[in-house]
Amino acid sequence: MQTRATLDITAPPRAVLSATVRLLYQVLGEERLGTSRGNAWEAVCADRERAVARADVQRMLAAARALR
Repeated sequence: MQTRATLDITAPPRAVLSATVRLLYQVLGEERLGTSRGNAWEAVCADRERAVARADVQRMLAAARALR
């Protein structure tokens, strides 16, 4: 009984992509390309800044209502 070997046609493109990404990081550096961890941290910081801005606006609106 013979079994057919399966061929993963996605393996070569993944290997090429992986090698390309490694090369880009070596040539350009992590600072210029960024990382998923860095992107996540930037998103956290942006969320915090928006929360502070929202709180400031809410305080201003509450102060304006109190003057009425």
